[in-house]
Amino acid sequence: MTTTFLPVLNEVEKASIRERQPLPEAYLNLPDDEMALRIAAARAALGDRLVILGHHYQRDEVIRFADHTGDSFKLARSIARHPRADYIVFCGVHFMAESADVLALPHQKIILPDLAAGCSMADMAAPDQLETCWAELQQLGLASRVVPITYINSAVSIKSFVGEQGGGICTSANAAASLAWGWQRKEKILFLPDQHLGRNTAWRMGVPLDRMVVWDPHEPFGGLTRNQIERASLILWKGHCSVHVRFTAAQIEQVRREHPGIRVIVHPEVPFDVLQAADDSGSTEHILKSVRESPAGSIWAVGTEVHLVHRLAEEVAPAKTVVSLDRFGCLCSTMFRVSPNHLLWVLDALVDGEVVNEIVVPDEQKKWAKIALDRMLSIH
Repeated sequence: MTTTFLPVLNEVEKASIRERQPLPEAYLNLPDDEMALRIAAARAALGDRLVILGHHYQRDEVIRFADHTGDSFKLARSIARHPRADYIVFCGVHFMAESADVLALPHQKIILPDLAAGCSMADMAAPDQLETCWAELQQLGLASRVVPITYINSAVSIKSFVGEQGGGICTSANAAASLAWGWQRKEKILFLPDQHLGRNTAWRMGVPLDRMVVWDPHEPFGGLTRNQIERASLILWKGHCSVHVRFTAAQIEQVRREHPGIRVIVHPEVPFDVLQAADDSGSTEHILKSVRESPAGSIWAVGTEVHLVHRLAEEVAPAKTVVSLDRFGCLCSTMFRVSPNHLLWVLDALVDGEVVNEIVVPDEQKKWAKIALDRMLSIH
């Protein structure tokens, strides 16, 4: 039995919705068992020409059909394992499909089942804002002392700019290694778009909070003085994940009262005080590994997207207990847009020789984004 969580959009997430083709009427209101049979038939017809990638935050009804599941880093690496595939259907969000197109072979086509599956965090860093930021750092005479690093949760235009400026890309799994790589090259890092991942990672590496500043892209010079930027080792972009900022330290206090001895593990995109109150933090892969390898009888509260938490709880039960840190569940509403109906639609089209919802990165962006992504894949 699967559990369906209905999305609730905030204003930032609403703004991230991209124009999309409406789902054909023939794919509406289909019974689950019929969709499952038809998706299986389409997969069989396409054979090894098709690879389906599923991000951990996908709904259960979609993830069941994925050939590979994982976080952004793991899925990006999996593309190289399928050189014979013609079609890579990415059940994730827009920036992930863009990265896949950058890393894919020339003959491979990347398909996003629903073009409206965006990322509110990625939309908090627009290319014109980054260009303005860099121009202002140049005006202050500081750009030459800064290396830009962007989280993989960013548009390909941001990745391309960062790559051209000698910077790199990171995931939550290799954020610390990426920051260390950056500081080996320059004295300062501009980290975007998630301030919390940057702050939490740097603090765990021993960087004091007073050596970090937040750059607000809506303010001249980020709302900072020259002296503040001069003193900083880390310039954090004012962005965040709309899912992970919903977790609070008060929730951790509550769950500890309800479950004495519980261990709390959170994703590093949570706010700083939440990270401090938790027992551990790390990427989705780290969270999964920690819970799976824990002793029988362990009780965990997990602070990340609810679909991952729900599947993990079912996987380790009854030997271990897993609960969501947020009792109502924090859902990635843009990831939720990818439905089995959309998956069936794009697969049927492929069987008929038609490619719908293809993601194509312009060549001028692909060059530097590929350089930046290759740097990411080389850093462990």
